[in-house]
Order: sequence, then C-alpha cells, then structure tokens
Amino acid sequence: MRRAAAFAVLGGILALGTACAGDSSLSPGADTLVADAKKGGGGGGGGGTGGSTGGGSIGTKLVFPADNPWNTDISAQPVDPNSTTLISSCGGASRTVHPDFGTVWNGAPNGIPYVLVSGAQPKVPVSFDYADESDPGPYPIPPDAPIEGGATSTGDRHVIVIDTTAWKLYEMYDSHPLNGGTSWHSGSNTLRPAGWTSADAAGLPIFPGLVRYDEAVVKGAINHALRFTCPTTRKAYVYPARHWASSQTSSAYPPMGMRVRLKANVDISGFPAEVRVILTAMKKYGMFLADNGSGFFVSGAPDSRWSDSNLATLGRLTGASFEVVQMGPIVTP
Repeated sequence: MRRAAAFAVLGGILALGTACAGDSSLSPGADTLVADAKKGGGGGGGGGTGGSTGGGSIGTKLVFPADNPWNTDISAQPVDPNSTTLISSCGGASRTVHPDFGTVWNGAPNGIPYVLVSGAQPKVPVSFDYADESDPGPYPIPPDAPIEGGATSTGDRHVIVIDTTAWKLYEMYDSHPLNGGTSWHSGSNTLRPAGWTSADAAGLPIFPGLVRYDEAVVKGAINHALRFTCPTTRKAYVYPARHWASSQTSSAYPPMGMRVRLKANVDISGFPAEVRVILTAMKKYGMFLADNGSGFFVSGAPDSRWSDSNLATLGRLTGASFEVVQMGPIVTP
C-alpha cells in the first residue's frame, strides 16, 4: 500500500522550466509557470473538482527546460527487451485505452483539475500527515481551489496550484480545506531525494503529464510526455521516477517511471483532430507510468469544452498499440 505523498522542490515548491530572457514575472495565461507537489494514493478513477472549475492556459511556457525527460523525443529510442511482458502486466494486449478526463463524470468535472494564481494570491497554512517529507507552508491556495473528484470526493482529492508569477507548482494529495478554506490539510510527502514519493506514487509531478484542452485543441500541439496508470506495478522505479508503490518484486511487473510510446506504425489519420494531437504526443514523447490504477488510463484536466465522444475514440487503441521504451538502471529498494 502506498503512503500519502508530497512533491516539492526549492523549499516546498517545484520551479518549472526557465523564464524567457527578462521574464521574471508572468500573469495567468502568459508565458510563466512553477510547481510543488504533494500526494499518495491509488489514482486511476475519473473525478472532478470542488469549488472553482480552475483550468486556464500557461501560454507558451515550458513546464520544464527543453532538455528535461518530460520534453525528450523518444520516438527513435530502442524498445525494451521485456516490452511484451510489461505491456501484458498493464492489462494485456487487448486492454483498451481510456481517457481519464473530459467534461463531467458522476456529476463533477472529469479529470485532475488545476488553478492558476498570481503572486498576489494570499498564502494559507497547510499541514501534512507526512510532514517529514513535505515542504512546509504556507501555500497560495485559493479558498475555492478545485479538488479532484469534487468537494465530497473520497478519492485522491488532488489540488494543483500554479503560481504564474513565481513560476511554481504546488501539488497536494488528499486535500481538505479547513475553516472555510483559510487553512488546508493534506496527507502527503515530498519528492526530491531518491526513494521519496510525491503527489504521484512514482514521485513525479502531476501537472506536466496532463492532457490539457489549451494544448490539444487551442494550440494544436502537445510537446511533452503524458501520464498513465497500470493496475499492478513493481517494487522498483526508473528515472525520472523516484518512488515505488508495490510489494511485487517480479520483473514481469512494470516499475514506476516506465515509459511507453504509441507504435510508429499505428495509423492515426482517422481520429478526430484533437485526438490526433494526443496520439502524436504519445508517439513522440510517450507516457510515464505514474501511479497504480486501471490499465492504460490516460490522465488529463477537466474542461467543459472537451468532446467526450471524440475523446472516447482513444478506446480504439489497445495495449498492443504500445511498446515500452528501453529503460535505464532500475532502482529496487
């Protein structure tokens, strides 16, 4: 069973990417962003938000530098020799791909929400179940910050806040507002050292791997890897992941951080335009295994403008459409 987790860099916040020359401050929707994270838990089911709907565009800003693993073109990298077995452990060749995001599911926005704030957003106290691995607050969390699954959710309850002025990302898991939102409690740990978890089981940030409407539809391009889940993982991880979430030790199971890509010979010409954008990213950048959950569930942010019927065409693909990119050294605790 996974521990609750938190992910953060630079004193409780993850600094994302680098600003353009002379760009030290950005406003929501402009060329800026930053991140810090908190999480743990099993992930994989849809969900929505509580409070505000969140969302928005971060402009042309990269979440991480261009040479970061999230932004690396892996389309020509070798296939892992254990690819077939690992794909089988994630649901098998016939397992259909599922968009774990969209408009509304079970009465709440469907996906992992986020909210953009400026440097003027007041910071509030936060407390953690795993304070020793969490970055101390206060954090700039709005009182009505969207919560994954909705305000009454019993799921992962992620809260993701992006300070577009400081260019920092705050990610929390199992988040609960107290006293009308004046303070927050999160069962979570931080990422940073090897072996530490994050808002994701793999010790990875969540926001960089989400399929977002502003990229898939508005910009028409996704220039980073995505995030997906498998039902059973190995007690191991591979870079850039930093944490495991399993007791299984067999090499037949995938380690956290495993990267898959859509096979080059898969014909995507018949898919809707926004889905072709997603599939192109899967071919070029692939997807990181970030959490335990349903097999080949792909994570994204909710948006009322998504076409759920178009997103559902992802179900034409199966595990057989993917291959595992050759992995580097696998860390086993």
